[in-house]
Amino acid sequence: MAESAGKSRSKSRVEKAPAPPDRALEAGSAAHYEDPAYYTKTYKNRLSDIRYYTDLAAENGGPVLEYGCGNGRIAIPIARSGVHITGVDLSSAMVADLAERRANEPADVRGRITVRRGDMRTVRFKKRFPLVYCTFNAFLHLYTRTDVEAFLARVRDHLAPGGRFVFDISIPEPLELSRDPARAYGTAPFVYPRPGDPSGGVRVKYRERFDYDRLRQVLFVAMEFIPDHGESWMTPLAHRQFYPAELEALLHYNGFEVVAQYGDFDASPLTNDSSTLITHARTRKASR
Repeated sequence: MAESAGKSRSKSRVEKAPAPPDRALEAGSAAHYEDPAYYTKTYKNRLSDIRYYTDLAAENGGPVLEYGCGNGRIAIPIARSGVHITGVDLSSAMVADLAERRANEPADVRGRITVRRGDMRTVRFKKRFPLVYCTFNAFLHLYTRTDVEAFLARVRDHLAPGGRFVFDISIPEPLELSRDPARAYGTAPFVYPRPGDPSGGVRVKYRERFDYDRLRQVLFVAMEFIPDHGESWMTPLAHRQFYPAELEALLHYNGFEVVAQYGDFDASPLTNDSSTLITHARTRKASR
């Protein structure tokens, strides 16, 4: 009996219950991407990264694997340029919107776009790519070291020998991280798009609140919308804050080496004034 009880106690020590989901992080990863019409309007003038990734794809010839493809803001222009691209995104709303946009493209462009809904930490393909992208802060939804390790393992699996892993993130901004969470930062009112609405949408006041978790290095943003009539609503967004030296270490210890870094999509040098970090990496020889 004593031996049996000892085995039972040992087994209970080994078996650990899965950690409960972090609802704040889950919401911060998903909510901003649940309304493709608003997303499209918000980032319609963000063109420099489209040009950068499209030119790089055309220069290398593809095919390209893009993590965080969303509704095709970058993927469709790449396909139009003649390069085959496979996109992965976790948001069902964005993937569905991309499918609709793809359907409106000419047949040759449609044929160059493959889309798969899934988690970039786990999705696997039976092919490798000379270019792997993780675009527009998608990397910032990797909140823990294990998240990063799982994702970079998938990148290694899918990167062809000699291939490039290219991604961009926003660099932590001390003033933004030190803001008072109780203070709201407002902008000029605008029309929030409502597809199918004859008026085109609803006029709203917009403001943001910032709350930085220093221990987890996660910035929580509450995006608040206050319509002229009706109830207000809030959309959460959560971004992990990666510092450049920290990021280089994470890449190094997961089998990558940094081959180039830029401070903007015009390929300008990375400086203390840069707000964006664009990284080109490849697998280290010892890791291939």
